[in-house]
Amino acid sequence: MTDFTMSATVQKPFGDTLARVRDLLGDAGFGVLTEIDLAATLQAKLGVEIPPQVILGACRPQLAHRALEADPRLAAMLPCNVVVADEGHSTRVEVFDPAAMISFSPTDGVAEVAEDARQRLTGMLAALTGATEATR
Repeated sequence: MTDFTMSATVQKPFGDTLARVRDLLGDAGFGVLTEIDLAATLQAKLGVEIPPQVILGACRPQLAHRALEADPRLAAMLPCNVVVADEGHSTRVEVFDPAAMISFSPTDGVAEVAEDARQRLTGMLAALTGATEATR
């Protein structure tokens, strides 16, 4: 599998998009467990500057539990990372594609969880852009 993310780009400011992504993740049944300000971290640790970029660790406990029951090793892939990155005049939102989990653990239980999570995250990206489908 070469594509392991799904993404959408919106012509809206970074801060507005970040807030909207948090709201839409909630609407899709996900909570945000972690938030990493990648730009601030790289500035503090390496003294380098990058455009604003935040990694949100999103989790839907029901899906996480089902995934762990199907294959406990999938804990290494949790939570699902959602990246919001400032690209100047637009903001890119990139999400780990849960379908990639199937290539690591091709069991029926994992496939069901991956499909549920993928539908929810694809819906979140579509709601963000006003489109009917996110890009892969």
